[in-house]
Amino acid sequence: MALLPPLDDAALSPEARAVFDDLRATRKTDYVNAFWRVLANDPPTLARVWASVKEVMAPGALDPLTKELVYIAVSATNNCNYCMHSHTAAARAKGMSEAQFRELMAVVALANQTNALANGYRIDVDERYRAPLA
Repeated sequence: MALLPPLDDAALSPEARAVFDDLRATRKTDYVNAFWRVLANDPPTLARVWASVKEVMAPGALDPLTKELVYIAVSATNNCNYCMHSHTAAARAKGMSEAQFRELMAVVALANQTNALANGYRIDVDERYRAPLA
């Protein structure tokens, strides 16, 4: 159960209503999910997070499906049930297959295992991997 109530449209402040209007227009849908409805209790946070989502998830060097797959991987590691469900649905809508999902979860599990080993052993990073990105 959410610690703050999800707000229906009638309960929105003018600031939150403006964000919802932009969210609906940007996503070309009338549906606003529970995440945004709970954040609407704090309009500055709602606006800040929506602005970040619009910027980061917009078309860029990574294709939309890859961005959703990364989001799923991080959500699995952070144990965010809500984000796992919402971004898995978004990834499926962008073409993710069940085989891709299973393989993604295997990579997430492997990365968590090897990260824990590298951190636990405090393994020094090889010099060849320290080069900055060009």
